[in-house]
Amino acid sequence: MKILSLLFMFIVVFAQDPLKAKSNSQHSNTTNVLISGWKPSKNFNNENKANFKTIEALKKFKSIRRLKLYFKEAAGFAVFPNIAKAGLGFGGARGSGEVFEDGKVIGSTTVTQLSFGFQMGGQAFSQIIFFQNKRDLDKFTDGNFEFGASASAALITEGANASVDYTNGVAVMTFSKGGLMYEASIGGQKFTFKGY
Repeated sequence: MKILSLLFMFIVVFAQDPLKAKSNSQHSNTTNVLISGWKPSKNFNNENKANFKTIEALKKFKSIRRLKLYFKEAAGFAVFPNIAKAGLGFGGARGSGEVFEDGKVIGSTTVTQLSFGFQMGGQAFSQIIFFQNKRDLDKFTDGNFEFGASASAALITEGANASVDYTNGVAVMTFSKGGLMYEASIGGQKFTFKGY
């Protein structure tokens, strides 16, 4: 803060010296313009912009024609650029992402998943969760949101027509980034949320 104050004082003093030859009215107008053009922000260090990995994953999801309606009508969505999943009998997955409301990023989120059953291999994928209305989004941002054991996601590929119905206010889609896994359920995924 002291550095910003000193920098501001330097700018004001430096701007005034070359103007000494001008009339007082011109001088005060120029100084006022200089001062009014600088607007300190409360969130100087936190501009609340989405992470570049989130933005890249979001571009891929938005390029899928059939998802345009979801982006248009959903109250919000959570984007996970990379979820890593591995299993051999017991399995686990972990990833982080960001949550959007009205097109603006509002916080960060993490997903963890533990599973048991027939599964083998490893996989990396992106995931998006659309929230049908504000109430559904609020359930997610209240924390401790989780999918039931039977929950599933629609697997989409580039250029494919993806479609999935909302179930309990959410629609989930995944975009495979590589790897092979014989278990595609999202059942047991647990989420945390931290607002910006």
